[in-house]
Amino acid sequence: MLNKNVKAWVVSADMGYGHQRAVYPFKEIAENGIITVGATDLSAPSERKLWRRMLGTYELFSRARSIPLIGKPIFGILDSFLHIPSFYPMRDLSQVTLQVSMLLSVIKKGLCAGMFEKIRQKHLPLLTSFYAPAIAADINGYDKIYCIICDADLNRVWVAKNPYDSHIQYLAPCAKAAQRLKAYGVSDERIFLTGFPISDDLLGGRELTTLKEDLGQRLFYLDPKNRFRHMHGRNVEYFLGEENCRFRQERKLTVTYGVGGAGAQKEIGGRIARSLRKKLASGELKLNLVAGIRTEVKQYFERVVSQLPEARENIEIIYDPSIDNYFRKFNDTIRKTDILWTKPSELSFYSGLGLPVIMTPALGSQEIFNREWLLEINAGIRQENPDYTDQWLFDFLNSGRLAEAAWSGFLKARKLGTYKILELLETGTMKKEDSPVFR
Repeated sequence: MLNKNVKAWVVSADMGYGHQRAVYPFKEIAENGIITVGATDLSAPSERKLWRRMLGTYELFSRARSIPLIGKPIFGILDSFLHIPSFYPMRDLSQVTLQVSMLLSVIKKGLCAGMFEKIRQKHLPLLTSFYAPAIAADINGYDKIYCIICDADLNRVWVAKNPYDSHIQYLAPCAKAAQRLKAYGVSDERIFLTGFPISDDLLGGRELTTLKEDLGQRLFYLDPKNRFRHMHGRNVEYFLGEENCRFRQERKLTVTYGVGGAGAQKEIGGRIARSLRKKLASGELKLNLVAGIRTEVKQYFERVVSQLPEARENIEIIYDPSIDNYFRKFNDTIRKTDILWTKPSELSFYSGLGLPVIMTPALGSQEIFNREWLLEINAGIRQENPDYTDQWLFDFLNSGRLAEAAWSGFLKARKLGTYKILELLETGTMKKEDSPVFR
């Protein structure tokens, strides 16, 4: 359970699910609820206009590649603006970029002004998952700023113009992100390798009671031929406990396909469903199609399901117009998911739950680096042709490859991000863990 005695200003932005998902675990400690900059009465009309412009650019970027003829050139232009430089050779990247200068310009025009007027009323820690609120608060002299990094790597825009004078403390999901922050000029004492924050109801406290129980069952579904368990069975029992390694067989093998916040790549979900129609019809597995809060995505999935009447019973569409209700439904779905299929977004860090991640093509620099991180820890697998999912997915399953990916993600990705961040907010410091599980 979260320590409800800890209070903070918790701030997000309506720029895709990643930033909102990162603060969702902290809703119980959020002073006056989670603040979504630019989307509340706190913002003046001029500020809301600035945010709408930024959101429009983000959604255009996310969906541009699917636009016939002009899509790829538009995507290329936008991607170059958000580009993250290659990691090697290691070098000083603290110099101010065009993106940093543009952000400072829009902050001077009023971006985040409504938020700052609110948080200055009470001197609580500011916990935000988006760079603009952190930079704006820093410029205005706020000194309790914690910024959650939502990807395995990041653009220079996340860091202040003068990084050496900044008060922003960064919460990194993985070592690569921490190293990049150093290259941008952030000092070691302001970088905390916490892991990405995952909801308590998926973890079950610092002892990971819920996660161990769920993963113990998931590994049975991912290893029908006992290829993985034959080699790693004792290791699994050691880390998860023998009580979690008795197969209850209470459900079907379950695949969850998730669409991003801008609704891009929904068509892949349709191709998956059509390819799996016979296996769905026979009751061999279940497919979840995650539409999030996007009505048009839900309607698209409904049309797909209507064309597959024999498989309808084993396809579920996950949708809710409320972002909080959607996250709650998504978490309930994840607990009974065996294979997570999505673009390499912030959900890459859900590999720490012991979920093998089938990756759709990356959209933009940050997703490319998320993909490389997933491949580096052996938790992600590039998708093959979705039209033949019924063939290659089951080859991966029967070979034990998906179980291997699940186990690798569980051991190598950090899971305690929520608790580590709460520890920082409460004490100003964070205990380092040696165990591969309790990180």
